[in-house]
Amino acid sequence: MPVLVAAGLGGLVLVALLGSLLGVCTTLGGRATSACHSTPGHAAASIPPAYLTLYVKAAAAYGVPWNVLAAVGDAESNHGQGTGPGIHSGTNAMGAAGPMQFLLPTWASFGVDGDQDGHRDVYNPADAIYGAANYLHHNGAPTHLRQALFAYNHDPKYVHGVLAQAAAYARDAPTACTTLAQAVSGRAGVAVRAALAMLGTPYSWGGGTATGPSLGSGQGATTVGFDCSSLVQYAWHQAGTDIPRTTGQQWATLAHIPPGQTAPGDLVFFTGADGSAATPGHVGLVIGPDQMIEAPHTGATVRLSPIHTRTDLIGYARPGLPGVTP
Repeated sequence: MPVLVAAGLGGLVLVALLGSLLGVCTTLGGRATSACHSTPGHAAASIPPAYLTLYVKAAAAYGVPWNVLAAVGDAESNHGQGTGPGIHSGTNAMGAAGPMQFLLPTWASFGVDGDQDGHRDVYNPADAIYGAANYLHHNGAPTHLRQALFAYNHDPKYVHGVLAQAAAYARDAPTACTTLAQAVSGRAGVAVRAALAMLGTPYSWGGGTATGPSLGSGQGATTVGFDCSSLVQYAWHQAGTDIPRTTGQQWATLAHIPPGQTAPGDLVFFTGADGSAATPGHVGLVIGPDQMIEAPHTGATVRLSPIHTRTDLIGYARPGLPGVTP
């Protein structure tokens, strides 16, 4: 149950635990890769598919691990399947409401219209889950997960239980990855799934080719991975469509798509740290409404990110169509 005032616990979550919660596993060579490569478990099978989809989408929108959101949903209402007071109507004895058990003053501040129907309804699973992601992000997630969860419920046992359940769900990250991409068909679907399979791969400036991660140059000379443009080039190469290597070349040669007509598999371009409106400096791959997968910067790994939080958006382009002059 989220409380109104966040408490500061300070300190980072232990690296090993955070790795588990984010669904990271280690493969040959010691490279950290996405849990899309790990062995599926069975914990996530108990999550209703509609809720699992919402956890994954809300996680991408706010940068909060999907499995942490799922663990909160389990603790608060068994993913909306509970019969306790306040879950489907009214409030419980503490004044909490909805499947994510918001106190109403907290909901007034952090509730989200997750399904974009024009209403913020604390009993609507989409709104409640997006609201929980928003509230956890506001209080420090994903970097300070313990702090964010303690703000949600001021009980150390609650925090411990949610983290333990989240770690169990992390073993089922392939289910989440499949849920996120399964509705995308054709070559775009192949590109999306190829990019998702690279979640957790290190960013390497100048690294990556159409056939996979590679050593980069300059600050990426000792790192095997992708930079932003090589990641999207790799993803579309797996789908049988070759696109240019650099962000600027991709923007200059691919067909531009109006914002209201974007679809999974499209490329989304930003000014970035060293680009301009004419020559973008950063690119990601659209995987859903307001969601992209990107290789962001040195020191980071390939990750899911919201698009709307960027203020330097330039536009979108679609591989596989004849190039056009914008």
